[in-house]
Amino acid sequence: MLNYLPPLASALLLVGLLWAEKAQRPWLSLACKVPISVLFVITAMIQPHPLPWYYHYLLIGLTLGLVGDVCLGLPGDRAFRIGLVSFLAGHLLYVLAFIRLAPAAGWFTWPVLVFLAVSLGAFLWLRPNLGQMLIPVSAYIVVITVMLMGAWAVFYDATQARPAAWAILVGAITFYISDLLVARDRFVSNGWINRLLGLPLYFGGQFLLAFSVGLVG
Repeated sequence: MLNYLPPLASALLLVGLLWAEKAQRPWLSLACKVPISVLFVITAMIQPHPLPWYYHYLLIGLTLGLVGDVCLGLPGDRAFRIGLVSFLAGHLLYVLAFIRLAPAAGWFTWPVLVFLAVSLGAFLWLRPNLGQMLIPVSAYIVVITVMLMGAWAVFYDATQARPAAWAILVGAITFYISDLLVARDRFVSNGWINRLLGLPLYFGGQFLLAFSVGLVG
């Protein structure tokens, strides 16, 4: 039961976060967002750790996500850049974890081509509006795409426990989609709908990855 208390508490905070976003109250948004991020870190910490190295990679990645959430909740381009770098580093930790979990075969299957095509399309869609953010956003797209490929490789590996494989794949996909919505909000069309869709996907993805700590083995 203890494992499910953080996501339950987060669901209540998420309602407050979405209301604060709709009401355009940034400091209230931050006051709701940070505790949710702390809770997904705690969720990873209270899971069993059958693979200690995987736990450490995921814990650091989740903590970097917490830092990124704080930065993206602050005003200004500098805070946004720091948040972007923090999330990028977190994705790299997830990539390292998935590389150790998954054999090479899963990285070279047809769904990987779909991920690459979607990411290329996302880049071409965003590129006219990126300006000075062209290089950091391009690097971010590359890293999140590799993260998604790694999650698929884990899922493709039949030796992986199915609950872990599903948690990793669905967590990575929802995180990826939420990142696209953040990019849309920042560079294409700002609006509450981006947060309404993106925030539940993002936090859901992070919680699934946190739960995967106790499911791998």
